[in-house]
Amino acid sequence: MSTLLDEPTSQSVETTSASNRLRTTMAAARLSFNWLGVRKSLNSQQKNQAADSFGAEGKFLSAGKKLLDTSHPSYKAVTAIRGRAVSYWKGVSLPYPEPGVRLIRQDAITEFDGKIAEFRTELDDAVAELDRHFDELREAARQRLGDLFDASDYPASLIGMFAIEHDYPSVEPPDYLRQLSPELYQQECQRVQARFDEAVQLAEQAFLEELAKLVDHLAERLNGQDDGKPKVFRDSAVTNLTEFFERFRSLNVRSNDQLDALVERAQGVVNGVAAQDLRDSGVLRQQIASQLTSVQSSLDGLLVDRPRRNILRRPR
Repeated sequence: MSTLLDEPTSQSVETTSASNRLRTTMAAARLSFNWLGVRKSLNSQQKNQAADSFGAEGKFLSAGKKLLDTSHPSYKAVTAIRGRAVSYWKGVSLPYPEPGVRLIRQDAITEFDGKIAEFRTELDDAVAELDRHFDELREAARQRLGDLFDASDYPASLIGMFAIEHDYPSVEPPDYLRQLSPELYQQECQRVQARFDEAVQLAEQAFLEELAKLVDHLAERLNGQDDGKPKVFRDSAVTNLTEFFERFRSLNVRSNDQLDALVERAQGVVNGVAAQDLRDSGVLRQQIASQLTSVQSSLDGLLVDRPRRNILRRPR
């Protein structure tokens, strides 16, 4: 005779259904970078020399040198592309409980490939520009580093020293295990299912925390005052919310009715409202602020409930 403990809860059924949707509609995507290191540890002799000035022993001193001026505009242009590539990757994907891996929609792979290719082209152009300044950057390092400068620390050219890579690793059990060891294959199936269950929870948490942050920020801007005057806020306080709604619509796996309802409520509050409208009308400002405060209260309640949803954490 089964007991209540044997019965699947509505939450577990909901999560399993959502995780199955993830497995059938999403693909794992990994973004990685090959990047020139701009810092290098001092060798033993150099550390001993540095330690002498402090009356310390070199073996107990950790020290390094900066090979290039990372504040140079051409270097910052290169690193900015990496930052935009990571932001794009995270913006079109959901978290997955494996380092360096996220889940993207299978029907978005072609677009993702194209966008990463654009970033690669931008990076190649930016690195070519950086390489044109390489001699002056290296000479500036020679002057700054003094006796610590070592020409062998530097490549002959920066071309090929920076790269963006992406691939689609399999997160499913390998088929050969089915024949090789059915028992091991079943264990792997269970492990993968557990990971996708966790991915659902991670996605819910990420959406919930982002929505709470965006709503809190806009509500604080609308309610707050500086020297008796309404606080100034940027258009992004509103546009970031509308962009969130679009991303949620695209990536939501319909795993949490409460979260779906809260997103719909928040979207209803700001739908059709422009930042300038809020600046021009004090009445509208107060109306939107009051409605957002109500959404905040519901978000806070759902955030407090999160520990009861048993989100698993694996060591990173």
